[in-house]
Amino acid sequence: MDKSRVILITGASSGIGKATALKLQAQGNIVYGAARRIEKMTDLAASGVHVLKLDVTDETTLVAAVKTIKTEQGRLDVLINNAGYGSYGALEDVSLAEGEYQFKVNVFGVMRLIQLVLPMMRAQHAGRIINVSSIGGKIYQPLSAWYMGTKHAIEGMSDALRMEVAPFGIQVSIIEPGGIKTEWAGIAEEKLLVVSGETAYVKQAVKVGAMLSLFDEFASNPGVIAKLMTRAVNDERPKTRYHAGMGAGLSLTARHWLSDRQFDRMMGQAINGAAKLAKLQHRGQRAGKAHYRRTMN
Repeated sequence: MDKSRVILITGASSGIGKATALKLQAQGNIVYGAARRIEKMTDLAASGVHVLKLDVTDETTLVAAVKTIKTEQGRLDVLINNAGYGSYGALEDVSLAEGEYQFKVNVFGVMRLIQLVLPMMRAQHAGRIINVSSIGGKIYQPLSAWYMGTKHAIEGMSDALRMEVAPFGIQVSIIEPGGIKTEWAGIAEEKLLVVSGETAYVKQAVKVGAMLSLFDEFASNPGVIAKLMTRAVNDERPKTRYHAGMGAGLSLTARHWLSDRQFDRMMGQAINGAAKLAKLQHRGQRAGKAHYRRTMN
């Protein structure tokens, strides 16, 4: 491939996607940043990133985005499938409509975009596809069946795809982020607490929600994954998998060595610990506010 690559990255309006688009643009690449919320990408456009409106569940916008790149550049060297979100809640509680939409965004949108770019990459006899999964594609926790089901699907699909397209000079890598400071955790927590309501799973939901609420305090910066993405783009012989971010290495190592039952216990202990920590922080905040009010009176 040329030193300056033509790159399409989805989910570029915030978090990991935005950080990655800016980093790749700064390296001299021709970057197309795509997302539904085009109004949130004015800073990308100002930096020289080509901004595209794209909804991975909308066939029209997918086709239009690929057509635009082919018309303007004549090639696509790298596709980064980054768009996605987390829908948490017990498998029983989450509606089928929400579950299907989760798979449309996190899996079928990814697969459809790959279908659309592969003819161009095959004609070039070169290309690189980078799919953003999660450590959730290798591990699990309660009340995440729908979300982690999508990420396990991305892992399996990417492995099969890597073998299918290798004869055409196309390489496939998976990015497995750990805990990252993005909008993801807040969305997941909100959906979890809403869907759980007063159901049989509400006690578990409160604990898992408490764990998600701690993300902003302990999670890694999106720049950690942006750096990893640039490695996946630039490595002469890219790895099949890259991981980084809060808890990624520890979680994947534990899953590898522990039995299913042992991992169940470890995950349960982690969730209980997070819930206790969140409760202590809440008490501390209340005590601090009470002290402030007393000193001001």
